[in-house]
Amino acid sequence: MSYQKRTALALASGLAGAVVLMAAPAAHATVVDVNYKCKTPIGDKAAVSPIDIKSVKSGGGYKLTMSFQKGVSSSPVELGKGAMNPSAVVKVGGADPGQVQVTGAANSAAIPANSPIKISDLSGTYTPKKSGKVDFTAGVLTIKALGTTTTCTPSNNPGPSLSLDVTAPGGTASGGGSASGGSASGGGQSTPDGGSSLPKTGPLDSAVALGTLGGTVLLSGAAGVLWLTRRGQRATG
Repeated sequence: MSYQKRTALALASGLAGAVVLMAAPAAHATVVDVNYKCKTPIGDKAAVSPIDIKSVKSGGGYKLTMSFQKGVSSSPVELGKGAMNPSAVVKVGGADPGQVQVTGAANSAAIPANSPIKISDLSGTYTPKKSGKVDFTAGVLTIKALGTTTTCTPSNNPGPSLSLDVTAPGGTASGGGSASGGSASGGGQSTPDGGSSLPKTGPLDSAVALGTLGGTVLLSGAAGVLWLTRRGQRATG
């Protein structure tokens, strides 16, 4: 194999590695079973619901969507359309600890008496103050209906539903020192990004920069070797 072909193969391999690096996922999501213990106006209740948290990059922050796959409480009387309003807290751990308030739309249809209350998707915006890896875990759920409040607290110490590499606006990778919680604002309606897709979030700025740098160094090295080879050929010609 000629020197030129070997150089071309090495260059292609290096660029392929850079592409793989650039495509590396920056988010990991999983559905977590959360055992809720609920304090209701008619006594204590318990229910387990699989919880899924997604995120989508939005400006300098991340839009979070918390989804409940099962109902977590019930009502002894029918709840008319729009009578029930849910909200919850998403706990943030890792590089930028804090919490995010998420809210959802009122029930779009009447809920029959003594039937599970299906919680709509809850959404809110998380804006990191520090860069690094953070985890998002289901926290306390609050249901307000007919002038009453039901509070449901996770009792099984659930694990994170989402892990994410975040970048603070204008920030860099996190280092040592104390961390303050990221700011958050709740959304009033269910997110249109619901569904079963995995998170679309995760800044790849660092990966892109590293991949570009690797490609640039490789190109520079190849060019230098070719120049030296041709110079040697002219000297011996």
